[in-house]
Amino acid sequence: MSAKFEHKKSLGQHFLNSDYVPKKMCLAAGLQTGELVLEIGPGTGMLTNELLARGARVIALEADPRAIESLEETFAAELAAGQLTLYHGDARALDFAELKLTNQQYKVISNIPYYISGLLFRTILESNIQPNTLVFLVQKEVATRICRDKKESLLSLGVKAYGTPTYICSVASSHFNPPPKVDSAIIAINNISKDNFRSIHELDFFKLLHLGFGKKRKQLAGNLASHYDKTAILNAFKVVGLAPNVRAEDMALP
Repeated sequence: MSAKFEHKKSLGQHFLNSDYVPKKMCLAAGLQTGELVLEIGPGTGMLTNELLARGARVIALEADPRAIESLEETFAAELAAGQLTLYHGDARALDFAELKLTNQQYKVISNIPYYISGLLFRTILESNIQPNTLVFLVQKEVATRICRDKKESLLSLGVKAYGTPTYICSVASSHFNPPPKVDSAIIAINNISKDNFRSIHELDFFKLLHLGFGKKRKQLAGNLASHYDKTAILNAFKVVGLAPNVRAEDMALP
């Protein structure tokens, strides 16, 4: 399935050029016939085609009107049958209610623009209309930071607060047209929920997280002391068994 229009650098467009990666993404999502999928940035429709071939119902959000026109032509039968629904819009302004999605009743499977990957992780996972599974094709460095890095980060802990991330596989730049300057990777997040926020509010958690990573070279207690009493912090550390010199990057979610 070749592109019928030139990529736009401003939209971060790198189109998949074979069905190898789409198949890997669908397997990573455990996609079953009849399941509902939100696809962000379908582009030329390579992943869309695989989703539809596996019997999924697809809601696709696309910002490029040229892609919309191409997708309408390519998937005219699926659009007419209601298996595919196209929305013209910016993923940075996702409205899950407008897309007629229901909490925990859909999956997100997408090859996303890399420059908004962090934003999309946050937007989707923090939403009150969460998917049950999320599979993204992202920059390899991002997937590694979330799943494989020995040190934690704002991004890795922010993702792990909502689900279980898994590094599925690396993807070479040759699988794209035009090829990006970096390698990519498929990441899956399963068991998505807000169970970790039954006893603490999300806003409080992320406020504490940002404070903890405020200055990388500082210890956690030192960063938190900018807003809280140092003695109270160290007493709290003692209660939960944390060393007084622990750093935020060495923390893991319980």
